[in-house]
Amino acid sequence: MERRDIYITEFDLNRLTELLGVWQTFKGSKSTSIHLESLMEELDRAHIVLPENIPADVVTMNSRVRLRDMSKGEELMYTLVFPRDADAAKGKISILAPVGTAILGYRVGDMIEWQVPIGTKTLKIEEILYQPEAAGDFHL
Repeated sequence: MERRDIYITEFDLNRLTELLGVWQTFKGSKSTSIHLESLMEELDRAHIVLPENIPADVVTMNSRVRLRDMSKGEELMYTLVFPRDADAAKGKISILAPVGTAILGYRVGDMIEWQVPIGTKTLKIEEILYQPEAAGDFHL
């Protein structure tokens, strides 16, 4: 599947760059390392915009999204958060989780595909239920 353009706010970029800097200082586990490298690749190719200029249909940090697992037909709802706020029981997934890194910056209607140990996972972004920037919450 071809990569689409992704968008990220300048504010989120700064916070994620700080997170990556901490990781590079302390070098976590190998699995975390792989996810952070994926995140760095995504950030390197993203279009950076001011928070007030991000389209309302783009997944940003602290967005609540409804996804569809295309292989299972299952609906999933997640809030994309920083690692310290992650809580799977509450549907809060870390940006460092594979699905978190995968959805950042993508838009409603986009299909995201990535490799998992048992093959390929495909998710479709069905709806953004809450996006901080669209709600005027520019610095969550």
